Amino acid sequence: MPLASATILVYSTGMTKMRIAKFQIGQIVKHRIFSFRGVIFDIDPEFANTEEWWLAIPEQVRPRKDQPFYHLLAENAESEYVAYVSEQNLLADESGEPVRHSQVAEIFIKDKAGGYRPRNTSLN
Repeated sequence: MPLASATILVYSTGMTKMRIAKFQIGQIVKHRIFSFRGVIFDIDPEFANTEEWWLAIPEQVRPRKDQPFYHLLAENAESEYVAYVSEQNLLADESGEPVRHSQVAEIFIKDKAGGYRPRNTSLN
């Protein structure tokens, strides 16, 4: 069952823009191009990493900055890590498989339906 979207307010130049994030904290997602997946633990309404990080992405696959970016406890076949991914590059993971990342239990509680709920809801 898909999870509800989170509303993210973005403030810029004195005007308020409302942006709806496609994915929410605790949701398992996978990368659209690269073979990794993970659980979302934080959301930035727009790009909030360094310019150096953004420019290191090959131009032909470099995402737009004006969209939500997601922090993931990510995994691939070989390792576990933290990833920062644009909304345009994510898809919902419908595999039903748990995320094995070692930090998942620190941040989330697994619910009866197999999803993840934040342990401390005041973090976000």
